[in-house]
Amino acid sequence: MFWNHRFFFRIDFRILPIVWMLMMISIYVISAMSTDPAVSFSEAFFSPLVKSQIKWFILGSFFFLFFIGLDYHRLREWALFFYLLIILLLVGLYLTTPIQNVQRWYRLPWISMTLQPSEAAKLVVVLTLAWFLEKREQGVFSKATFLQAVVIVAVPFFLILKQPDLGTALVLYPITLVMFYFGGVRSGFVKMIGIVGLGALIFVALLFLGFLSHDKMRPFFTSFLKEYQYERLNPNTYHQNAATTAIAIGGMTGKGWHKSEFSSRKWLPAPHTDSVFAAFGEETGFIGMTFLLLLYCLLIYCCFEVVISAKDLFGRLLAAGITMYLAIHILMNIGMMCAFLPISGVPLVFITYGGNSVLTTMAALGILQSIYARRFMF
Repeated sequence: MFWNHRFFFRIDFRILPIVWMLMMISIYVISAMSTDPAVSFSEAFFSPLVKSQIKWFILGSFFFLFFIGLDYHRLREWALFFYLLIILLLVGLYLTTPIQNVQRWYRLPWISMTLQPSEAAKLVVVLTLAWFLEKREQGVFSKATFLQAVVIVAVPFFLILKQPDLGTALVLYPITLVMFYFGGVRSGFVKMIGIVGLGALIFVALLFLGFLSHDKMRPFFTSFLKEYQYERLNPNTYHQNAATTAIAIGGMTGKGWHKSEFSSRKWLPAPHTDSVFAAFGEETGFIGMTFLLLLYCLLIYCCFEVVISAKDLFGRLLAAGITMYLAIHILMNIGMMCAFLPISGVPLVFITYGGNSVLTTMAALGILQSIYARRFMF
């Protein structure tokens, strides 16, 4: 059957309170960061940005329920279509007028929103890789399968990178690595990708932790990178320093809702989008951030249980890719705010303001629960 509401009752219900609490935290931060401290409680919680975020949460909940009821095996039939569609949308961005000097969004004036294909592209790549690796299960050890799978990822990767959107493009790297591992791709190829990624991560960590000098490394890297590209690895930007300052000001218990002196005065750039974790840290302190991290750990734990319980290769690959998709967003965003990684605009799932991220995340969780709800079907 294509869609069946009875699977609503077979999901992992532990995930619901986790998602609801994350949504409430999002509304908590956005209400504080998008309104003046002098406004009343009711005005803050019904500000335009808060109402917009609530709207996306409601719409995202329909996405969540739809994909639970949908037999995830049906997605296999649509994988290639979705992949070609997302490539077409990514290419089409270069024919549009830039928004904020970048080409990442389509304006949809009739519904007063923007469409960011790169958000959906991450989920589509997971779906397409799961379909392809299952299809090539018998020849998964071959070099041809590896190269074809790399091309599937490389096309959207470079289209997204050119927007430019380095953060979103880099999210595809660990997703690919994990799916290659679960898909049974030859271990030598997986190790090669892993070593390259680990080497890049160690270099960035050494740079941001002060063991390597950004200025001294400049002559070497600017010999093959443009100046603005290398400057993205600068650990001493205003945004980077502002994020760590906001977290430090929060201390153990935080300043309290609507009482932050740094984030709410706009000294912290993008406090309800890119820097939402730092803004939350100033308001709730170490205790609040620890609680948020605990919620994320529980969310990822529930996702890993879906990977374990998946009854077929396609479901296992799909679950593994989505789990890494969620985990890498969390790790990268928090790493950026704690000055371990360069700031590159990766949203913090469920917390960052924005409809594209919310809808994609809710759809991804719905697919996971579709896999979990059908774990006993043979």
